[in-house]
Amino acid sequence: MSRFKKVQLSAVLAGLVLTLAFVGMRLLRPTDNLKATLQGHTDIVATVAFSPDGKTLASGSADRTIKLWDVATGTEKATLKGHRESLWSVAFSPDGKTLASADWESIKLWDVATGTEKTTFHTKLTMSVAFSLDGNTLASGSLDRTIKLWDMKTYQEQATLKGHGHAVKTVAFSPGGKTLASGDMDRGVRLWDVATGKEKATFWGHRDGVWSVAFSPDGKRLASGSLDRTIKLWDVATGKEKATLKGHTRTVFSVAFSPDGKTLASGSEDRTIKLWDVATGKEQATFQGHGAYVFSVAFSPDGKTLASGSVDWTIKLWNIPDSK
Repeated sequence: MSRFKKVQLSAVLAGLVLTLAFVGMRLLRPTDNLKATLQGHTDIVATVAFSPDGKTLASGSADRTIKLWDVATGTEKATLKGHRESLWSVAFSPDGKTLASADWESIKLWDVATGTEKTTFHTKLTMSVAFSLDGNTLASGSLDRTIKLWDMKTYQEQATLKGHGHAVKTVAFSPGGKTLASGDMDRGVRLWDVATGKEKATFWGHRDGVWSVAFSPDGKRLASGSLDRTIKLWDVATGKEKATLKGHTRTVFSVAFSPDGKTLASGSEDRTIKLWDVATGKEQATFQGHGAYVFSVAFSPDGKTLASGSVDWTIKLWNIPDSK
């Protein structure tokens, strides 16, 4: 083969490699996982949550409304109005019949079927709400450094948990419902005995405030996302740090485990969503598409869809690859 033909062949092969590389990148782009973008809010979407049957998504916004969306079609089903301040947190009861929502002035409970307000708890500066697995208790974390437990049968306050030195940004019940986790701006993650209201343990390791906590489905691991740009995985039984997940370049606002516990999702101020392999601590994927901070992420009950709420006023639904 002549030298000229060799050069030609090399050029063709190089072009083919570049073409294949381009196609590969195109096929593997994170935005290819995007299923839908839900638009309707007129301000920041701070919180999203799936109903237990996975058919409905609730979103809470700084526009002071909650929207209920049909997950299959991406259409808006209802808008719940009544809050006078920005929404920070929404949570479905385990039976899916009640939705809790929180702003800086109150916590409201809604009848999901009718969209009507059931009751209002007048409590200040609430940032996070979570239902226990049996649905009998609602926990709320506040900027006033306290956590309150509410009886869902009587709609009365059961207890006030004190011990945090700074604002409580996040609360989450363990799958068994006996333990409550909370994170605050003093860098600590605390575990509480729900029955007694006593603090069981405090996990230290973050270098800045903790914005989000989530239990793994088996209750053995706790994930925490922080202003220090990292996520930590903790052994709940021993309190030992199992791993530190690094990759985000700004605050990690939200963390959520997949239903099978194999994947952790995180939403960040850097506008991205990352998926992590819980067993290895390695990053699996990065989803890009939001035009501003990602404040909240949530897995659907079947683990096939991830919802994200953003400062760009939108909610996005993402396809999640099967866990291997």
